[in-house]
Amino acid sequence: MTASSDSNTFSPDTAGVNMMAWAEDLFPICRSLTGAGVRQTLDYLEERLPGLKRHSIASGEPVFDWQVPPEWNITKAYIEDEAGNRVVDFADNNLHVVGYSEPIDRRMSLAELQDHLHSLPERPDWIPYVTSYYARRWGFCLTDRKRSALTEQTYHVVIDSSLSEHGQLDYADYLIKGRCSKEILFSTYICHPSMANNELSGPILALALAQWLSSKDDLRYSYRFVFSPETIGAIVYLSRNLNTLQSNVLAGYILTCVGDERKYSFMPSRYGNTLADRAAKHCLHHYVGNYEAYSFLERGSDERQYCAPGIDLPVASVMRSKYWDYPEYHTSADNLSLITAKGLQGSFDVYGKIIDLLENNYFYTVQVLGEPQLGKRGLYPNTSKRGSANAVRNLTNVIAYADGSNDLIALADRVQLSANDVMAHLSPLLAEGLVSAVDGETNIRG
Repeated sequence: MTASSDSNTFSPDTAGVNMMAWAEDLFPICRSLTGAGVRQTLDYLEERLPGLKRHSIASGEPVFDWQVPPEWNITKAYIEDEAGNRVVDFADNNLHVVGYSEPIDRRMSLAELQDHLHSLPERPDWIPYVTSYYARRWGFCLTDRKRSALTEQTYHVVIDSSLSEHGQLDYADYLIKGRCSKEILFSTYICHPSMANNELSGPILALALAQWLSSKDDLRYSYRFVFSPETIGAIVYLSRNLNTLQSNVLAGYILTCVGDERKYSFMPSRYGNTLADRAAKHCLHHYVGNYEAYSFLERGSDERQYCAPGIDLPVASVMRSKYWDYPEYHTSADNLSLITAKGLQGSFDVYGKIIDLLENNYFYTVQVLGEPQLGKRGLYPNTSKRGSANAVRNLTNVIAYADGSNDLIALADRVQLSANDVMAHLSPLLAEGLVSAVDGETNIRG
């Protein structure tokens, strides 16, 4: 796809501010697996990513072992007491309705209503996020404080929703072509209502990274961005693009939960030994330091689909607070006050480091026999002073392991330096023709 006309003005230094503004725009939209909210979100992304390619698949269509669900849309929903007061109103917060609730318009007792209410006694002022995608039911979510205040009377319960077997599931992708067809994949989901870290931080980071990469003139790899509903959307995308992805994707990442300022987290691929894993762990170790490393046994996002047996794509995830593991997860407390421009900027910077590392991840080989004569090329200090020995040792260590068997990540790990520091040593060696860089992408898929 072509870059947007104004992408050349994109500044990586202000990515966090831009992302926060996008989050504020997108936060009120009621999204689900399907429906108008998903299309409205894709409209917004397309305005900022001209060339975004949109797709749809009909409800009922089989995809692998699954089936595309009916399209769900909702207009209004409320619980009204005998005096006509709306004690719960979807218009106040779109988490108030269980996702995919079927329509209802009935009067009922409090006892009957209680079977359809969801709250969090341990968090009495938070509204939980509850869904029922694949079983027909209806329900409301509310704070436990408000639930406890309900009295014995007759309530008017209304959910004006529709479940259409003739609907569709919408998704999109955006491909930035590099010098070769090998790809780095970024996948994120657009199916949650008003939650900021768990939902919106992923799509807005994908948008920022796509704008940044579109502004670059000479990318080594191609970059694929996927915007789809979680789980079923990823399954749909894989069912339609599996051969292309398996042939071309060298590394991939799920973008989610990247907006707060808490500790970074890492979710590996299924076996944790792919290029995606190695690049992420290297960058987290050298540029973040303290981070939480999880096991694939603790997975819960779309890495489940991309790393499934038979799919086997090299997909991992770098997050801030991991889904499930922060208290606000899947509640109304996951709001715009939880994410910050600083937190989003930090995630953008880490993924920027990963991208830069992947772009420079060649296999490097010394071109002379024996130790090269560095002094005659001005690469060896003429005087000995405090600290100079360390610089020389690091340079000669890089040379010692630039034997063609190590890519940049392995070389940097071997000499215990960051990839940036290794590249600083390699640059003059490359300029002098003492070292060559070999592509070798077929050897690094993992």
